[in-house]
Amino acid sequence: MTVLASLAALLTLAGYALLCTASPFGTCRKCRGLGGKVILDRKKRPKRAKPCRRCKGQGKRLRVGRRLHNQSRAIHRAGTR
Repeated sequence: MTVLASLAALLTLAGYALLCTASPFGTCRKCRGLGGKVILDRKKRPKRAKPCRRCKGQGKRLRVGRRLHNQSRAIHRAGTR
């Protein structure tokens, strides 16, 4: 039972690593990729308000796994000089 659970965990981690390699940026969870909050004016037309603070108006954020990968590469690069 524990062998199957550990195998499933390893497969999940491998899949996430491949996802972070193939697509390092994911959509921002706060603005849902729109880059800012969309509000409606008095005539019910959509209007963009302020840019999102998390993604700074880009709509994309660096995935956690990719951020960890970049940090570990920087540490390795600094230690092998």
